[in-house]
Amino acid sequence: MASAAALLLAAAVVALLACLALADPPASEQSALLAFLAATPHERKLGWSASTPACAWVGVTCDAANSTVIKLRLPGVGLVGPIPPSTIGRLTNLQVLSLRANRVSGAIPDDILRLSALRSVFLQDNAISGAIPPGVSGLAALERLVLSHNNLSGPIPFALGGLAALRALRLDGNRLSGKIPSIANPELKVFNVSNNRLNGSIPRALARFPADAFAGNLQLCGTPLPPCSPFFPSPSPAPGMGPSDGKPPKKKKVSTAAIVGIIVAAVVVALLLVLAILFCCKRSRRGARTDGAKGTAAAATGTTRPPASSGDGTGTASSPKDDAGTSGSVAAAGGGTGEASRLVFVGKGAGYSFDLEDLLRASAEVLGKGSAGTSYKAVLEEGTTVVVKRLKEVSVSRREFEAHMETVVGGVEHPNLLPVRAYYFSKDEKLLVYDYLPAGSLSAMLHGSRGSGRTPMDWDARMRSALSTARGLAHLHSAHKLAHGNVKSTNVLLRPDHDAAALSDFCLHPIYAPSSVRAGSNGYRAPEVVDTRRPTLEADVYSLGVLLLELLTGKSPTHASLQEGDGGTLDLPRWVQSVVREEWTAEVFDVELVRLGASAEEEMVALLQVAMACVATVPDARPDAPDVVRMIEEIGAGHGQTTTEESARATTSEEERSPAAQTS
Repeated sequence: MASAAALLLAAAVVALLACLALADPPASEQSALLAFLAATPHERKLGWSASTPACAWVGVTCDAANSTVIKLRLPGVGLVGPIPPSTIGRLTNLQVLSLRANRVSGAIPDDILRLSALRSVFLQDNAISGAIPPGVSGLAALERLVLSHNNLSGPIPFALGGLAALRALRLDGNRLSGKIPSIANPELKVFNVSNNRLNGSIPRALARFPADAFAGNLQLCGTPLPPCSPFFPSPSPAPGMGPSDGKPPKKKKVSTAAIVGIIVAAVVVALLLVLAILFCCKRSRRGARTDGAKGTAAAATGTTRPPASSGDGTGTASSPKDDAGTSGSVAAAGGGTGEASRLVFVGKGAGYSFDLEDLLRASAEVLGKGSAGTSYKAVLEEGTTVVVKRLKEVSVSRREFEAHMETVVGGVEHPNLLPVRAYYFSKDEKLLVYDYLPAGSLSAMLHGSRGSGRTPMDWDARMRSALSTARGLAHLHSAHKLAHGNVKSTNVLLRPDHDAAALSDFCLHPIYAPSSVRAGSNGYRAPEVVDTRRPTLEADVYSLGVLLLELLTGKSPTHASLQEGDGGTLDLPRWVQSVVREEWTAEVFDVELVRLGASAEEEMVALLQVAMACVATVPDARPDAPDVVRMIEEIGAGHGQTTTEESARATTSEEERSPAAQTS
């Protein structure tokens, strides 16, 4: 009897556990999920059905007792359109919401912001518009808010500063405007508001984050960006007002001795002024007589000033409008003092016909701020358009700067490199002049606001950019034995129609201070590089590999660290390795390529293998740049990519053209 009772008890326990396992969330939560899916078009079938428990649905996670929904994760399933109200907002115990990498549009529903248990919200890579609702302040448990790469506009709510649990906030790649609120939260570990329209000074509480977290906001200033300019001086006290209490000072009587002293001082000052005026007049008359004598002698001997030289045999040329001397060097322009400066053309820059005064009169537009300085688009009165880069942190002397520009940078010509055309050096200003390429940078094409009206970069264009960049780097390495030193997507400029690309800012590292670790390159820098002034060819190949990964994943190397579920950081190569290690290779590729229906998966996987070889930890294990070119050409051989022979012919044709013909 006892054994039978024990068996019955065990059976009852098993039945109870089975019932608990089959327990389902409340009917209101299940109907809310079904209503959300029914009202939101989606490309992938999720298999949700009222006949199966909601806790078993794809993307739905319940608590341990299967009594309520706590996580909803539907990344990259092709959701289209706005989030229907009164659907997700009815999941009262929801802790994690992830709808990233879809085509969700419209505003963020207010009812979602009433889910007090929410800890993580991942809505990046969509087309969500409107303002960030101020109701976000009600999410007291919120730890991660990621709204990157949408079409959000308006100000950043000051209410975000009151979220004590916030650990990660990413709002980059939107159209947010106004000032950044102060978020004095020591728990905040990840922060990014880059590529928006923000202005003003960066709050002191957020100055601990790197410059990349604020890049792309042209009107932002303050640490870690350049300091703000004091456009308006501090107001001074009104005349007769004291600095502390504002009360007018009591009138004091002036003594007779003081009056006498003032009169004597005034008389002395007046006499000194008269003497100074007489002395100046005497000197000016003497100088006029001397100049007249010299002019008479010059006229008598028939001497004339020599015309300007168009070149000095070293690849440099003085400005065609400048007739200060026959030498193309800066020192000659300074009359031998070495201090006065002018615009000096190098290489094929002699094809231009403007001088420094023309450049200063040109209309200017800020293109961007980078690690080397600020770039401006300058349109001259004659119609020529060039790019002027205003350098910062230059540590070398005039002679070293001039020698480097003329003998190193000025001697490089290749269709996949954007050479310096002219330079200017003075005590306060160092300028470089480049050809203007109106198509913009590879970074802007890849990471621009991913919303309506934007044309994504297709696979063919990415392959052309990869091959062009590799060819430019291989030319530097093979033909000139030079390291680029700063390979990154913002330094890859696109040719018209994106048929090719050109690497800019090459070989500038020797002019900077040895200890200068310029912000903005960290995501591309090889692990063995400790002094940015001494890059190696192997380090360049590592940076090229990171750029290839950027083309494949669509992720910026310095912004790829945030992972769902934790706040840890991984650089782009390590992140890709972690995903591939889990045999989720398809998850690596940019969702925009998937949306465009890219059919070149084999080529994408092959380029991924090339990129991973380039980012090998051991420098000697990385391929040479010419080998990378060969491997990329082999990948694209059956896809209409340019062959090596065609590239050589294009190089010859490009080098025959003058720089003036390359500008608009």
